[in-house]
Amino acid sequence: MLLRFVDDIATSRLSLISITPEMLRAEQAGEGRLGELIRCVVPTNWPHENWEPHVYDFMLTQLKEHPDQLGWQRYVGLVCPDGFRTLIGSLGAFTKADRPSECEIGYGMLPQFEGRGFATEGARALIEYLREDERIESVIAHTFPSIPASIRVMEKCGMVFDGDGEEAGTVRYRLPLRPLLRAEQQIPAG
Repeated sequence: MLLRFVDDIATSRLSLISITPEMLRAEQAGEGRLGELIRCVVPTNWPHENWEPHVYDFMLTQLKEHPDQLGWQRYVGLVCPDGFRTLIGSLGAFTKADRPSECEIGYGMLPQFEGRGFATEGARALIEYLREDERIESVIAHTFPSIPASIRVMEKCGMVFDGDGEEAGTVRYRLPLRPLLRAEQQIPAG
């Protein structure tokens, strides 16, 4: 399968590095090559606690089945004053077959980098990247109500509470990306 190259997304402090199958396989195999592939210093406590073993298979499947979504999964690199980057987290997005216009995002930072706005900065940049895809009408995210920091990230990204989440005990937040046409503004068929 031929995958196109996707540029990093740069913010004032971060470099969001597009995850490729090669990177995932190297990380999954524990070869110690991830830092070389993403040009980042990789902390010894990588991956973060939300990065469960099934995540590799899920992401590899997503990239295989949806090559047009290359660039939706990102490593988060903190750009240091000396020009080097440190891997501090990850974020990503995916759609479900039954709701292709709705994109779900997720994010996680290593503990030593939490509480400094990196998740919000990265999520905002990813949402702006997704906004360029005209197929995506809204972005959602799920969390547990007991994780106020995650809720703050969603709210700072413009998301609003949208009800119970899909997993028991979770809540969903939503951000519409496209203005909805009122019935009288819609162009009649024919």
